[in-house]
Amino acid sequence: MTRVLAVLAALACSTVQAGEPLWSLLKGGGQVVLIRHAVTTPGVGDPPGFRLDDCATQRNLTDEGRGHAKRIGEAFRAHAIPVERVLSSPWCRCVETARLAFGKSEPSGALGNLFGRPERHAQQVEQMKALAAARPKGGNLVLVSHGSTISALTGISPATGEMVIVTPQGDGKFTVAGRLGVD
Repeated sequence: MTRVLAVLAALACSTVQAGEPLWSLLKGGGQVVLIRHAVTTPGVGDPPGFRLDDCATQRNLTDEGRGHAKRIGEAFRAHAIPVERVLSSPWCRCVETARLAFGKSEPSGALGNLFGRPERHAQQVEQMKALAAARPKGGNLVLVSHGSTISALTGISPATGEMVIVTPQGDGKFTVAGRLGVD
């Protein structure tokens, strides 16, 4: 049992240490941070007949998700990460994640949920590439979106509340710097 606890402690430390270079990268600014919204009510996609203008018709954050979103913001503040701008999918779970973490967001259709919406795929991925490829000038750009949308752009399927950090290269190009979780 003691050996198992030692292995678990070592793994926990290596995870924290692995994140430190990414926090340092973010501290320097100029990065784009893609965040999958925090934990929602169980399910996949949205209920039939949902409306973007009515949060009561959508899957929304749970209390656990609200707490997680707040911890994301606390981690940014604890690491003194400069945030130039926060854009969010217009879905309520993304807007709320952004508001709880950063106190603000601007809606962006480019970050909308692609799950079950293949007709939007090509157009949205091009719009997201433009966002991910442009280097922010005064901090980092935060994009709060959905797992399906982040995966369409990066090929990475993040967990709820997980961040994928990309370094803009210009000309519609970027490189993935890594993944970062708060919990």
